Amino acid sequence: MTPKGFAALDTELKQLKSVERPAIIKAIAEAREHGDLSENAEYHSAREKQSFIEGRIKELEGSIGLAEVIDPKKLSGSIKFGATVDLVDEDTEEKKTFQIVGEAEADIEKGLLNIKSPLARALIGKEEGDSVEVKTPGGTRDYEILNVKYV
Repeated sequence: MTPKGFAALDTELKQLKSVERPAIIKAIAEAREHGDLSENAEYHSAREKQSFIEGRIKELEGSIGLAEVIDPKKLSGSIKFGATVDLVDEDTEEKKTFQIVGEAEADIEKGLLNIKSPLARALIGKEEGDSVEVKTPGGTRDYEILNVKYV
């Protein structure tokens, strides 16, 4: 995981523990005061939200506890974890930029590519100027690597 990804998960965990959890406990207590719990939609909604929050807290604690933080700024050379890669699709000439990150911080919409994805696996070990063929569920795509940087 990158330092930025670790910080984002840690911030979310602190928010859930210090703000969300106490708020939902208060909401459950207020809903209980309204009487019959079997027909109390507010109570059931609050309990459902509490279940989600507790699950997310456990998930984040697990990810953070097992995380190995790697600073991409200290890396160089061929493509590996943490690399920011500029690609061009050889068929459409569309340019894309991705950073290869860990599973917990991946977000393709933000250009954060899961290291376990087919594209990331195809890029690992390649150099600037290389072409890669990527087998995806939608078919085979060919990309040329324009630039590799570690920021």
